[in-house]
Amino acid sequence: MSGTKQIKTALISVFHKDGLDDLLKKLNAEGVKFLSTGGTQAFIESLGYECQKVEDVTTYPSILGGRVKTLHPKVFGGILARRDNGDDQSQMKEYGIPAIDW
Repeated sequence: MSGTKQIKTALISVFHKDGLDDLLKKLNAEGVKFLSTGGTQAFIESLGYECQKVEDVTTYPSILGGRVKTLHPKVFGGILARRDNGDDQSQMKEYGIPAIDW
């Protein structure tokens, strides 16, 4: 990943997991932490990687048959916050929003 910004945390939640193991291997080698949901989290952990549950970040359960998991300010705030904007950074700190890089 030379020449690009350093990714620290990746939100990974997919239906089809074909080829995901190769991506996870590369990200893990770069020291990227994983954040995921349900089946994807179980898949990631089955490969021996640590993975934080989205529910641990949001403190809110998966609802509506698992279709609503990541639609939460602590997830989208972590994705959309501008890293070079002091106001965004202050609000992230105030509301306990972790940075999600990808």
